[in-house]
Amino acid sequence: MRINIIRGQNQIGGSIIEVAFDSTRILLDAGSELEETDPVAPPIDGLFLGNASFQAAFISHYHGDHIGLCDKILPEIPIFIGKAAGRVTNAARAYMGKPEYRFSGFYESGKPFIVGDMVVTPYLCDHSAFDAYMFHIACNGKTALYTGDFRSHGRKNFCALLEKIPQVDVLITEGTTLTRSPARSVSEVALEQQAFQILSQTEGPAFVLMAGTNIDRLVTVYKAARQANRVLLQDLYLAAISTAAGGNIPRPRDFLDVRVFTTTGADERYEQLKSYGNARIGKDQIANLDQRFVMCVRPSMRTYLEKLSKLKSFDNGVVFYSMWEGYKENPDMANFLNFMREKGVRIVSLHTSGHADGNTIDALVEKVKPSVIIPVHTENSAWFSRYRDIDIVEDQVFSF
Repeated sequence: MRINIIRGQNQIGGSIIEVAFDSTRILLDAGSELEETDPVAPPIDGLFLGNASFQAAFISHYHGDHIGLCDKILPEIPIFIGKAAGRVTNAARAYMGKPEYRFSGFYESGKPFIVGDMVVTPYLCDHSAFDAYMFHIACNGKTALYTGDFRSHGRKNFCALLEKIPQVDVLITEGTTLTRSPARSVSEVALEQQAFQILSQTEGPAFVLMAGTNIDRLVTVYKAARQANRVLLQDLYLAAISTAAGGNIPRPRDFLDVRVFTTTGADERYEQLKSYGNARIGKDQIANLDQRFVMCVRPSMRTYLEKLSKLKSFDNGVVFYSMWEGYKENPDMANFLNFMREKGVRIVSLHTSGHADGNTIDALVEKVKPSVIIPVHTENSAWFSRYRDIDIVEDQVFSF
């Protein structure tokens, strides 16, 4: 078996990994570079140009640094992703007016997938992207595990995952957080409790800044709002994503304490809003709600919020900043937060990483007992030298 880290080694994002044996070649993720607004595919023959020579592409989750080049893959190559992940990413793209990604099929957790000489088994894992997976690859008596992005402090049981994953020869693992101070990550449940306490002590309206596709965080915010007897307000974009996620994810129509609003009167958006029936809500209704609310917002909603603030005071309100702290340096974000402060709203950070901390990586290594570790999606591969009895490989190509 040959593992080729085409991109994503000694950097975070842009993941492209090839696994091959004889005539069988598969791809694990097709990610764009971080902050790349117009992704350009590297000139990889048989994948993005020329005659197709990969038998399949497996996408671990829908974050751009793992799926952003999905539409550049040659059309002859089948692409597979988790079913719910496929729905969510294409709902987001459709809302933004982008063409949907082409998926050939969907894999299921724990069910082997045969491609040529290889058997690929996906394992559902926890990440800030909904419906994310690790991949176990078996071929010619050799085994490897690719973690994609994962963590242990979300809403899925990490111990249950460890029980399912077998030992492997090679572990290809992310290490996104390893440049940060070593500490256990705050759990989503702890964030929920913190949010509830703050909401209980807040007289004014509450707002949350979060990634629309961070479904775990949406559940955290909803649970806290519900405990505080507040209605959750989702804009059309978030409503499209939560509806696509399905299941027990809080969404308009199916959850009576979730309502949907739009910030624009454009005909297309208004028709979308009408499709939610009695779950839709306008500015006047929001201003006169008997129940207090938690509203999901983004910096682009400033004009809408300015109008809403003239109908309902924002005094003694709170904004939960539930994103990476580095985004606060973005001018649009900084201006938005200042605008909210001027309206009498305090800013409270309420966030935790979507990635594994060192203790979680330790637990995974202890369970799968690899002979070799290939660090990816990290800027601190030296951290892995702590495993003295395991070979740490940073070569682009590794064969075993």
